[in-house]
Amino acid sequence: MARKLTVAAAQVGAINRDTSKREVVQRLIDLLQQASHKNVKLVVFPEATLTTFFPRHLFDTQEELDTFFEHGADITQSTDVKPLFDEARSLAIDIVLGYGERTPEGTGYNTSVHYSASRDKIISKYRKVHLPGTVEPFKDPQAINQLEKRYFTPGNLGFPAYRAPGLVSDAVKSVSAKEGESTVGKGDPILGMMICNDRRWPEAWRVYALQGAELVMFGYNTGANMAHLWGSQDKPMSPEQAEQEALFHSKLVQQANSYMNACFSISVARCGLDDGKYDLIAGSAIVSPEGHVLAEAKTKGDELVVGEIDLSDCRQGKERTFDFARHRRIETYGLIPQQTGVVEPDLL
Repeated sequence: MARKLTVAAAQVGAINRDTSKREVVQRLIDLLQQASHKNVKLVVFPEATLTTFFPRHLFDTQEELDTFFEHGADITQSTDVKPLFDEARSLAIDIVLGYGERTPEGTGYNTSVHYSASRDKIISKYRKVHLPGTVEPFKDPQAINQLEKRYFTPGNLGFPAYRAPGLVSDAVKSVSAKEGESTVGKGDPILGMMICNDRRWPEAWRVYALQGAELVMFGYNTGANMAHLWGSQDKPMSPEQAEQEALFHSKLVQQANSYMNACFSISVARCGLDDGKYDLIAGSAIVSPEGHVLAEAKTKGDELVVGEIDLSDCRQGKERTFDFARHRRIETYGLIPQQTGVVEPDLL
């Protein structure tokens, strides 16, 4: 049973600190319109899409910091961002959008939502779990900071897989399922969202895979050269070497985890040189359940990366190589939920 779907990673290039959200939203609408011409049904935008990657900065006032967040319970009604959702509805394209969320209680989250064009509403929300970086800035004034731990709270929604309606034809519904007939791999697509650093943690992928996820989506803002954050090495790298290493690791974790969890994945970069100083890698890609790159970005600017995927291709891995029900041995994995940091064996 073919379950084909045309998807896109909407890579977004440089955004300066003083770039307005309205200007960014117009760029996103342009990408969405390009997607419509290519019959795309699902577009994924990057992490913190609407502004420059503000956690690199230390702000003088709470008022200035808050301009980088979206406030209120429903982002689809945000004055600056509503035109994007209106266009998505008009073009009948689902979108996944990352942004800084400020809750009514004042908590900050690094958030992503899936807007369903057919339902005209948000059908799932994810808040970033694995926050990298530091609370306090580095003492070196030339360092590029990563202050997500200062501005965000770790996500409290877990890794909820969900089904998205209206994306594939002839999807089996609960009301149409025949009694006694298996519906596995026949319903609406099962999706999951992550954000940036989450992609480096296999636990996140596996939790989605245990819910049958067929497509995992994530945006990122990944520094091309952040020596202070990652620490020094015996062989220091040039900026060019550091960027290639960051690109290698970004692609490595996407391909490996797509294969090990038998799912498609879409990664999408907020990239380019912000304010002429802060360089972010590109590398947006669509990867198959066998770990192959189906399409990837060729630039470091605004670019639509399009691919047609067939969700039925997930069945090979899910039912054979990684048939969890037959092969997983949870009685041996006890340390995973019981222990956070490393505890070495006793010295000899």
